[in-house]
Amino acid sequence: MIKTPAYLKAGDTIGLTCPAGYMSFDKASACIRMLEQWGYKVKMGNTLGSGSKNYFSGTDKERLTDFQNLLDDNEVKAILCARGGYGTSRIIDSIDFKQFAKYPKWIIGYSDITILHAHIYSNFKIASLHSPMAGAFNDAFITDELTGKRKVNEYINSLRNAIEGKKAKYSCTGHEFNRKGEAVGELVGGNLSLLIHLIGSESDMKTKGRILFLEDVGEQLYNVDRMFVQLKRAGKLDKLAGLIIGGFTDMKDTERPFGQSVYELIRDKLSDYSYPVCYDFPVSHDTENLALKVGVGYKLTVGKSRVVLEE
Repeated sequence: MIKTPAYLKAGDTIGLTCPAGYMSFDKASACIRMLEQWGYKVKMGNTLGSGSKNYFSGTDKERLTDFQNLLDDNEVKAILCARGGYGTSRIIDSIDFKQFAKYPKWIIGYSDITILHAHIYSNFKIASLHSPMAGAFNDAFITDELTGKRKVNEYINSLRNAIEGKKAKYSCTGHEFNRKGEAVGELVGGNLSLLIHLIGSESDMKTKGRILFLEDVGEQLYNVDRMFVQLKRAGKLDKLAGLIIGGFTDMKDTERPFGQSVYELIRDKLSDYSYPVCYDFPVSHDTENLALKVGVGYKLTVGKSRVVLEE
């Protein structure tokens, strides 16, 4: 059985840390302000706005210590990773999860934070939250077409709803490559390249009987093809309950073209399977990034013109 961390209430504390790439304090300030407007206290880790002049938000030891301190702090009810990038896999095997396993808290983020989601699910059966991170709050507001007033977009709101315990029910328009059907199962997944990175490790994620979701950014088309070949060879696409293909944004092609779009090459890799599949679901590195609870049970309905994912 999956353990679900306690949902948050006004006055609770959210920790903010950078376990991988660097983020300046300025880029996180909009996030901090909004979390406080929602009624939460924010505890900033030492890695936010810190680090040497290289890519990372600090040395491996500094990033590990910062994350560990927030993980072990009983006043912190959730940890929002300010950004992803690369670096979490360099510290994952040194994180001590003993206290966390006794007193779970929400671990929030996406991209490189897929490492944490997969490791926590595979080893401790504790739910976590794949969702927008601090940078997304800089573009949180949209203009309501009816009233002309500014409001927070649905993707940032989905994060708030998730941590406050509201059941999710998402829908999107159908795609021509969709395979109709219904699926029920625990939701797992995240960034494709990170899940490939984890195969054969202590953080490897089991997919049999689950609803798997995948997204990626900035990859060469041939590399996406190669990663799906690896998923197939590793058995990760066998006996899924269902499959959600999210955004594959900013894809790149070689000088001599690969010859297919990213969704075309994915469709061909899935031709041997019969479970329901949807494409272009709003989980991605772009603005369209709905909060998804990793490890929690969902129902996926892929219809002719609509796709619904609900807890």
